[in-house]
Amino acid sequence: MHQIGPISDIENADFAKHLLKWNSTENKRSMPWKGEKDPYRIWLSEIILQQTRVEQGRSYYEKFLHAFPTVHHLAKAPEQQVFKLWEGLGYYNRCRNLIATARMIVSEYNGQFPSSYEEILALKGIGPYTAAAIASFAFNLPHAVLDGNVIRVIARYFGDTTPATTTAGKKRFTTRANLLLDKNQPGIYNQAIMDFGAIVCKPAQPLCHTCIQRTACVAWLDDRVAELPVKSPRAARKQRWFYYFLLETPDGRTYIRKRGKNDIWEDLYEFVLYETDRPADPREILHSDFAHTHFGNEALTVRHISRSYRQDLSHQIIQGQFITIGLDKPLPGLAQFQLVDRNTLSGYAFPKFINAWLYDPTPVQSLF
Repeated sequence: MHQIGPISDIENADFAKHLLKWNSTENKRSMPWKGEKDPYRIWLSEIILQQTRVEQGRSYYEKFLHAFPTVHHLAKAPEQQVFKLWEGLGYYNRCRNLIATARMIVSEYNGQFPSSYEEILALKGIGPYTAAAIASFAFNLPHAVLDGNVIRVIARYFGDTTPATTTAGKKRFTTRANLLLDKNQPGIYNQAIMDFGAIVCKPAQPLCHTCIQRTACVAWLDDRVAELPVKSPRAARKQRWFYYFLLETPDGRTYIRKRGKNDIWEDLYEFVLYETDRPADPREILHSDFAHTHFGNEALTVRHISRSYRQDLSHQIIQGQFITIGLDKPLPGLAQFQLVDRNTLSGYAFPKFINAWLYDPTPVQSLF
């Protein structure tokens, strides 16, 4: 069993030398933001790619650049336009921070992206990884990136069993990443190690037999590649059931509102919602106090009830159904909602859970 010791200058130099050799001779990974020097474009790509697959992020990056070619365009854009373009990426707090930071760069930095790591890190929604990426790619500053790909490479190369999600793990892997960094060409090195983790040192079926680092890789030498990196146990996710009522007036309008703060999908639109911590029967909801409060004694015609939908989030699972109801006239108990034409719903930003139904409203039954 190989022991994990401090990183020597020789190990550092060898790792970087082999990595950069692989990058120049074998790395064929192509992405539209690769080699980019414009900090605005780098920032945009990094924010979009957080918790997003590269294949999905590529199209969003191109759409955002087309709509907002500069930080000035993004800063001036109506929030609803930005949210609508972001629709489908999830983690909408990233989008809110994107807007706030664009406006801050324009108002406080005259539209010029700050050029020091500390100033970049101070921007809203930018953490150590994104700050290091922008600082190294745009300004060639010696700050190592640390994402899932980099953690996997380092954990296997050094046989490190520290869970990276712990405080101690984050500190340990950050230290190792910065010690390995080629200070003379940090941008090229950072892109190379991320690509290496994505192409060679993959989560499953890594290309160990042809890996340029294998002769010094502890995980390979000790046959522990599949065990690393060590992950912390995942906490149980909260279960929530959402039952949405699409209430249609005779003239084709329906009720929507923005979700409030301090919960998922903040500032996105939704229909009238009944939430519970366990599955419910839509028939029973329509005879509950909730229905009396929101719908009063007005005549309701149930047009159809959807199949069940589900969305898995990082810390919770959302399940539920959609109930479409025809009204004889608008309801007085829904003053906090706005009435909009049903045909204009595509212009509003809804969460993925609702869009899944809007674009596939399969009923399980048409009437009670």
